[in-house]
Amino acid sequence: MSSYSETPRFLAGAICPKCEALDRIKVYSKDGKDYRECVTCGFQDEMHFTSAAKELETRVNAQKHTVPTEVVNIVKLSDQ
Repeated sequence: MSSYSETPRFLAGAICPKCEALDRIKVYSKDGKDYRECVTCGFQDEMHFTSAAKELETRVNAQKHTVPTEVVNIVKLSDQ
């Protein structure tokens, strides 16, 4: 499955791996494959996407281990 349309589009902020020109890379899909091409030097290659990596477990996204809680009732003692 292709990630890009057949119409070439520029990729903002991309740097050419060959001539290091900024904002000169266009991406497009052809025959079900994704390509990138530099309009400055003519660099061209097929892009291969790997499956998404599993997110590392951190203290923010870690599963919380819940400790059983108890309800505490606070009662006011009458004045004597």
